[in-house]
Amino acid sequence: MDATTPRTETRPLPARGAARSLLILDDDAPFRNRLGRAMEKRGFEVILAENVAEAVELARRLAPAFAVLDLRLMDGSGLDLVPVLHEVRPEARIVMLTGYGNIATAVAAVKAGAVDYISKPADPDQIDSALRGGDEERPLPPPPENPMSADRVRWEHIQRVFEQCDRNVSETARRLKMHRRTLQRILNKHAPRQ
Repeated sequence: MDATTPRTETRPLPARGAARSLLILDDDAPFRNRLGRAMEKRGFEVILAENVAEAVELARRLAPAFAVLDLRLMDGSGLDLVPVLHEVRPEARIVMLTGYGNIATAVAAVKAGAVDYISKPADPDQIDSALRGGDEERPLPPPPENPMSADRVRWEHIQRVFEQCDRNVSETARRLKMHRRTLQRILNKHAPRQ
């Protein structure tokens, strides 16, 4: 391995609670590795994980100071890791990444304890700034050029509740006060266009 390869289980990991330790959780290996190299160049001691189970084990063992977590993963959500990180290191600074940016998931990420929420493709400088930045007020971003349609917002909300109910159709329908068959029809359709 060359010097630019990010730290993995085969290389020395940072000491538990290291001041510059950064856990990156993403199931997209090329993106994860590129981001790992970029963050090492910015002075972080990088720890890479490709799934929630691996990330939980690494977080408990190493108590990283920083984390960059993908929202949607094959085995769960980066949001599942936030309470673990705050348990092992209450002051940990967490940034959520997602390719599915919307207001509902941004609010959920911040409520869970993330300091910022960034849509992919994310720039390493933007991530670095979010991780290092203080809690000062940031100006609100300009309104989107192409906001989501009302149908898309509704569909995203239904999908979020469905995921929170562990993909249980009956429980999701009950919480949304919706007939189960109606919900099944909505879930079987593709996402509405923007």
